[in-house]
Amino acid sequence: MLLVEDDPGDALLVEELVADVAQGLRLEWVRTLAEAGERLRVTVPDCVLLDLHLPDAQGLEALARIRAYNDQVAVVVMTGLDQERTGLDAVASGAQDYLVKGRVEPELFVRAVRYAIQRKQAERTSAALQASQMRAQENARLERGLLPTPLLGTDRTVDVVARYRPGRAHSLLGGDFYDVVQAEDGMVHAVIGDVSGHGPDAAATGVALRLAWRTLVLSGVTGQRQLRLLERVLFAERTDRQTFATAISLTLDPRTRRVHVWRAGHPGMLRQRGAELHWLDVPGGPALGFLPGRAEWTCHEIDLPDGAGLMLFTDGLFEGRVGTGGRRLGEQGLLDLARVVPAERTEAFVDELIRRVEELAAAAGGLDDDLAILYLRWRADERGANR
Repeated sequence: MLLVEDDPGDALLVEELVADVAQGLRLEWVRTLAEAGERLRVTVPDCVLLDLHLPDAQGLEALARIRAYNDQVAVVVMTGLDQERTGLDAVASGAQDYLVKGRVEPELFVRAVRYAIQRKQAERTSAALQASQMRAQENARLERGLLPTPLLGTDRTVDVVARYRPGRAHSLLGGDFYDVVQAEDGMVHAVIGDVSGHGPDAAATGVALRLAWRTLVLSGVTGQRQLRLLERVLFAERTDRQTFATAISLTLDPRTRRVHVWRAGHPGMLRQRGAELHWLDVPGGPALGFLPGRAEWTCHEIDLPDGAGLMLFTDGLFEGRVGTGGRRLGEQGLLDLARVVPAERTEAFVDELIRRVEELAAAAGGLDDDLAILYLRWRADERGANR
């Protein structure tokens, strides 16, 4: 407990109270607010006993300065017999309690100090809870932006399974994003991307890119022009010049069962048909932001017959460390793992693959990075061609 009192007689009375009823409590005595500030910069006591009439501060100014030094400490102010109103004002201004000199009985003293400490702890707990609730609300807003409901309509031609997992180092979403839109002509457009970095800045940039992508698709802009415009959005939204983003943008043609792929520095994807699973690394160009205004992204076409599916993902799915030796799972490790996961039902396949990846990473402390998965397959026709 820190006593801030310039009167030696009053300080002696407090010392005697502590000695009588609070054995084991260590009391430090300073005479000025300046000295109190030096102590509070070094350590945080359980409680500050503060006289409101000091050589370098008077009245509520003394309380305000103590709170400016450290607002995490409980404060009990001490007033004169004719200044009880000042004590009430001090409580209204942030002190936890007040004592009137000359009326302090030992039991009252102990109770006031104990309750002051408990009230301050309750304040800190309440503030932490409020901050947690605000972070949860922020997370929910970012989640709605990053992880949308696919815009497919009633006549949709594809089934979509989407998953997201935050990395162990952060509870807020990172910069991973995805989206799926079916246009009026029946063409299905999909994107998955990853903004470098973590936290709200990366998440906000990811939201901007995802919304920009959807707007471009609905405006009929696809292919290389789409990626160039997304890069311009990235430059406008990023908080530092080092931020970049990887992405794969797809257009699925339900008539030809062909998929047009534009790849900007993003990892490959998995194509599955029945028990067969293959890794696809289609040609592409650099990540968005690597070669401002000079990058080229070529279109590559792949077949996606009935009964087949494409799984897109961010690098958090395979870059996690496995075991205790620091080895990463890697692309081949992910492919080997996926090939032994039962694939009869798409959702079960995706969830089980994530579970096994997380299980492998558990020995190394869990996944470091966020991961997002977008699995696309043609919707079953009337004959039940797809399952």
